[in-house]
Amino acid sequence: MANRHRGEIDAVLDGKPYRLCLTLGALANLEAAFGDEDMLALATRFEKGRISARDCQRIIGAGLRGAGFDVSDQAVAAMRAEGGAAGYVDIVARLLSATFAAKGGGSDGEGDAEEPGPFPGTR
Repeated sequence: MANRHRGEIDAVLDGKPYRLCLTLGALANLEAAFGDEDMLALATRFEKGRISARDCQRIIGAGLRGAGFDVSDQAVAAMRAEGGAAGYVDIVARLLSATFAAKGGGSDGEGDAEEPGPFPGTR
């Protein structure tokens, strides 16, 4: 089972279960792929709520590689997700939410409320 506190999600691609995680290295690769200078620029890019098929391909590929799978973006392009295009967008939204969602604070009760994340639908 995926651990959202570690930024992991589970997804089914081509009928097989996978775990995805955007590690720091995966995020650095996405910055380079999208031509962004830093993670804030990357967050701002997706904050607008617009995502292309190529964006989905890159993000899902980065998440798979971050979780240890040796898969190219070209291989990801050939994979099928349940629900078609909406299924890919769901995977991306859950992965970005798990990666960038604000977490609550310590056990003293302060900061336990979740703040909105930098992406649509994230908390």
